[in-house]
Amino acid sequence: MKNSILHFSEEGIKNLEKAEEKFANHPDDIAGYIEAVRSEVVQLGLEIIKETLENFDEMFRASQMRRERWEIVRRDEKQLITSLGTVYFEKTLFRNKQSRQSKYLLDDFLHLDSHQRMTEDAVAQLLREAVDTSYRRGGEAVSLTDSVSKETVKNVFHELKFPRVEKPAQKKQVEYLYIDADEDHVSLQFQNKKGDLEKDSRGYKRNCIMTKLVYIYEGVEKDAPHSKRYHLVNPYYFCGTYEGKDNETLWNQVYQYIEDNYEIDKIKKIFLNADGGSWIKAGKNRIKGITYVLDEFHMRKYLTKMTSHMLDSADEVRSILCNTIMHGSKEDFREGVNVIAGYETTESGQ
Repeated sequence: MKNSILHFSEEGIKNLEKAEEKFANHPDDIAGYIEAVRSEVVQLGLEIIKETLENFDEMFRASQMRRERWEIVRRDEKQLITSLGTVYFEKTLFRNKQSRQSKYLLDDFLHLDSHQRMTEDAVAQLLREAVDTSYRRGGEAVSLTDSVSKETVKNVFHELKFPRVEKPAQKKQVEYLYIDADEDHVSLQFQNKKGDLEKDSRGYKRNCIMTKLVYIYEGVEKDAPHSKRYHLVNPYYFCGTYEGKDNETLWNQVYQYIEDNYEIDKIKKIFLNADGGSWIKAGKNRIKGITYVLDEFHMRKYLTKMTSHMLDSADEVRSILCNTIMHGSKEDFREGVNVIAGYETTESGQ
């Protein structure tokens, strides 16, 4: 680290001073000044990481214990993508004197796979952006200064392995538990291998599957006392392409998680929030004592469909129905629906 800091004090600070002087002459270009500062600071960080890694490698080269078992083969230049940028450094390939196995001892020391090209912080940044947007944007966001291809992002996703959740030593006691369930269409490039998608009678590829998502949580809390943002309390997610009888498998997994993690006898009520799909209602039958609740999005969607024929009065009627749902009774709502049903469906009365 010392050499990197010394070099920065000699060259980096000069560059910062030049950037400051340029900014003073052109105060309207604050963006250019910030970019110049960022570039120097990022470069300093990359140089520090490079020096640290090479110092660790030198530690193995100089080790007397290493010499007893491993001999030096050569030194190679490698690169490692981090969230800060790409670090270019040299590391030594060693060979075991007995087994003749070749290995970079630095990789073992850093707990890196032999072919790993990205650090965990870079992968986390990549995944975070790719989940929210796309593979391409994920590749662009991997670090401050570099990017990777869409294919690399896809491979990272496909290689992900999720650990199994162990049963807790002690089950939680909660009064209320919430389950949200929904489904969505996902487009495929292929089923098992490229080119294996079938076509329908119109010649279109059958490249769409239905994925199902179920998540359990203990409630909703504000991110901060005065925040307008909220988060789920202790959520746990289930997701997959369950079809037919596999739906039962999904709900069995959900129930097993509840049974393993909560004192079921202490739960006053479990709410199932969903759109009313048949596979979701099957979950209501699988889990005892569950209360089905139509979620707000689909409730408003159905209210819009119910009142769309009322033209200019539709917004007012929907507002009345929402108020009835929130503060009235089922009978009040039925009466409102019957009144709506009595209106003509179109301006022509058809």
